[in-house]
Amino acid sequence: AQNTCILQVVKPRLNACFYTSVTTLERVSVAGKDYDCDEWTNITPKILSYVGRNLHTQKDHPIYIVKEVNLPLFAVFDNLSPVVTVKQNFDSLLTPKDHVSRNRSENYYINKNTVLRAHTSAHEHELIRSGLSAFLMVGDVYRRDTIDATHFPVFHQLEGVRLFNSQQVKKRNYLFQLFSKCEGNTADLTLFENGQETADKQMCHTLETSKLLEFNLKQTIEDFTSLMFKTKLPPLNLNTDVECKWVEAYFPFTHPSFELEIKYNGEWIEMLGCGILKQQILNEAGACDQVAWAFGLGLERLSMKLFDIPDIRYMWTTDDSFLSQFKNHEDFKSIQFKPILSKQPAVANDIAFWIPNDYAMNDFYDLVRSVDDGLVQTVTLVDTFVHSESGKQSHCYRIYYRHTSRALTQAEVNNLHNRIKDAAESQLNVKGR
Repeated sequence: AQNTCILQVVKPRLNACFYTSVTTLERVSVAGKDYDCDEWTNITPKILSYVGRNLHTQKDHPIYIVKEVNLPLFAVFDNLSPVVTVKQNFDSLLTPKDHVSRNRSENYYINKNTVLRAHTSAHEHELIRSGLSAFLMVGDVYRRDTIDATHFPVFHQLEGVRLFNSQQVKKRNYLFQLFSKCEGNTADLTLFENGQETADKQMCHTLETSKLLEFNLKQTIEDFTSLMFKTKLPPLNLNTDVECKWVEAYFPFTHPSFELEIKYNGEWIEMLGCGILKQQILNEAGACDQVAWAFGLGLERLSMKLFDIPDIRYMWTTDDSFLSQFKNHEDFKSIQFKPILSKQPAVANDIAFWIPNDYAMNDFYDLVRSVDDGLVQTVTLVDTFVHSESGKQSHCYRIYYRHTSRALTQAEVNNLHNRIKDAAESQLNVKGR
């Protein structure tokens, strides 16, 4: 039908409906299923071209290699659809209605009720409700973000959840045996109480419950980190052979929450976030008599550090000079990646324009990605200006062009830069300076 738009086969020409304007599309097809469009629809053909690539299931890909280093006794789910409901992506994880992470400028909405998942945690509710007690979720996730060597609108997450019931704690001493500093009899250990929430525990958890879970969570993650990095980093006389530290953090769906940082090449880098899963999530999933912890990490970040990959765009290349370096990965720790990045310096071109009141920076970044042929390495906001009389505001961005494996000609850089300028003016309602 003439009124139906299948985004996978739409030509690269951009349409204002993908950004700040109200959509004129009626239907969109994502992963083989049709969805109604509305004013929330902002998904683009470029983003949809990544749906179904499933790098985490492609043998000899660095993301696949890292994913295969799984924790024992965990069920693995790596084929869950990235199309989820807003309820799955936000409500089931207790994300406040007014939280910035729900914004249209932060996500790829298919319509107001449906979104490309921003995290694999979107599947926690259904898997907990199914009765699972230990599982890993692996998959591609989608977020509108900045453009540089470490950020891409599609990346892959590995998230783990472990549930414990009172029998495991009291009768089998599962957690108690791990918590060597805990004193007393396990028969006296109570999981829940009607208490006060503190920095160390939730309102409904006893302090012992929270501390036992925290200990088991951190031990599990440190063991995993050791498995990944202990031959890549010099031993530092720690249990894990990796210098690491825990930092207090905040996430809407866990409390208390933590981030793990490891020391790599002389600098501390954030590896993952984790915490004690909020009891309300378990209660709403039918596991009100259990407690749990959860963690999540980005596989691109881990892969890039593990193999010294300098640019996230490598992850999406089909160039055999990149992929061939990861074949025969049975002993993945022996892989020494040799960058094929062009030695030619990046070409920097500036673009400046007056912006409308409803302008969102992520709209511009997403537009650049949609027009880009794989040449844009970084986009940086270098200047803002407010006219003293009119009050109008302008932005100036510096776009760095650099191919991952070959030199660029000035002609192709100029051609792409002009296409970005034209698209910005026609799609984002900005005016060039």
